[in-house]
Amino acid sequence: MNLSNLKPAEGAANRAGKIVGRGQGSGKGGTATRGHKGAKSRSGYSKKIGFEGGQMPLQRRVPKFGFTNINRKEYQGINLDKLQELVDKKAVKDAVAFEDLIENRLARKNDLVKILGGGELKAALKVTAHKFTASAKAAIEAAGGEAISL
Repeated sequence: MNLSNLKPAEGAANRAGKIVGRGQGSGKGGTATRGHKGAKSRSGYSKKIGFEGGQMPLQRRVPKFGFTNINRKEYQGINLDKLQELVDKKAVKDAVAFEDLIENRLARKNDLVKILGGGELKAALKVTAHKFTASAKAAIEAAGGEAISL
């Protein structure tokens, strides 16, 4: 043993914190650092989430309105001009499958995809998606392609 490896005995150091409320002789008796009266001085006190000191909390001041349909299906919309960009970049040739859309980061694997009629499609593509707008379906077929619903 030498000065470089001296350490206190096991459990002798690193006390949990100051010990309060053990009588007047300890110097930390009486109110035990909790101040006088009020909810915070009582045992078992815990502040509710969002409590604003008795002021009407924000979640109760803001009105509730509207309706959320629990059965709603959210579709990831993809316009025709995005499909044309894929053709221009040579990312796809004659068919656009759902996997191609995931690969090119136009959709995620759990998304439902809807092809929208925005933009112009010149290439004849065989497009596979969950849904198509009427204008998108017409534009794909007018360009000599095919719209296949999953």
